[in-house]
Amino acid sequence: MKKISVIFILPDLETGGAERIVTTIANHLSRDRFEPKILLLRKEGGYLSFLKNDVEIIDVNRERIRHSLKPILREIYRRKPDIVFSGFGEVNAYLSLFIKLFPKTKFIARETNVVTQHVTRKEIKFFYNFYNNYQRIIAQSDDMKKDLINNFNIRQSKIVKINNPVDFDFIESKLAASTKPESFKYNYKNVVAIGNLSARKGFDNLLKVFSRLKNENIILHILGDGKDREILHQMKDFLDLKQVIFHGRQENPYQFLKYADLFILSSRYEGFPNVLLEAGACGTYSLANNCPGGINEIIQDKTNGEISDIENHEDFAQKIMNILHYSYDKDAIKNSIKSRFSKNIILDMYEKVLLDLMKK
Repeated sequence: MKKISVIFILPDLETGGAERIVTTIANHLSRDRFEPKILLLRKEGGYLSFLKNDVEIIDVNRERIRHSLKPILREIYRRKPDIVFSGFGEVNAYLSLFIKLFPKTKFIARETNVVTQHVTRKEIKFFYNFYNNYQRIIAQSDDMKKDLINNFNIRQSKIVKINNPVDFDFIESKLAASTKPESFKYNYKNVVAIGNLSARKGFDNLLKVFSRLKNENIILHILGDGKDREILHQMKDFLDLKQVIFHGRQENPYQFLKYADLFILSSRYEGFPNVLLEAGACGTYSLANNCPGGINEIIQDKTNGEISDIENHEDFAQKIMNILHYSYDKDAIKNSIKSRFSKNIILDMYEKVLLDLMKK
């Protein structure tokens, strides 16, 4: 039987959510049925080392997405894949205009955000008028699916909801090698937040919340880097938050999650937050801001976490205090994630989408 050739398209393989998902799918597709390749705008990023040797990398060597369209289309024309799987919002948008040039190839877009929350450039929103050209669109959450249907008139029959997978084997291997961070002080509660230091992640609100907890034995550890780093550092100093530590980007964030008393997701909006899944996979209880992007699909109230409105700084601070007075069943937290989002469950869904598409 002829194998189904699939080309996945991404800007690069930096260590982000979309990159991790596509790497996981490409690595685990059945080699009896599929022949996966990954087309990158730039051959760089931490996930390159995790990619299996039999996954061919096509490098078009372009910095900007709009400048990469011609070489992407050239590669699709030359290689004639059965399926093109675009895994990044802006690439999806531009590519949608050209799908009809390739009537023998099936096109799938995996949307990465709630579009109306994330996309502000009018030129990108214009391309969503052509999204119905895709044979399938994968939404990570109900919020994302509703947004595409209600605001962009995408046909419901084209959209498949598939949540993000958690690679428990990978996380368990990281946890096994993890020791308690030196910055975790004895007799203090250690709270962890992880994400890009940008407005979207809401760390400004989190610092305001912690300004109400200055007299408590609680340390906030923020992992990540980004364009708002200086602003957030200045804000920390202005609020005199001596018990807030910025750790920058960490090679092994699971070390922090393993020993954390609480994980906080402060985002203003999300796609489907991998870090919330990973906190649960580490057995860590979570408190998440009530924002769009599948939060309520992950959090099972009082089992693996709780949801609250971070804009109400006083209430959110009190919620942190209440949670830290209790201990939670780490195995129950892990199982709440594993039973719904384990790699095998989610990858079976992706494989089914690819196979079903080839029957049409």
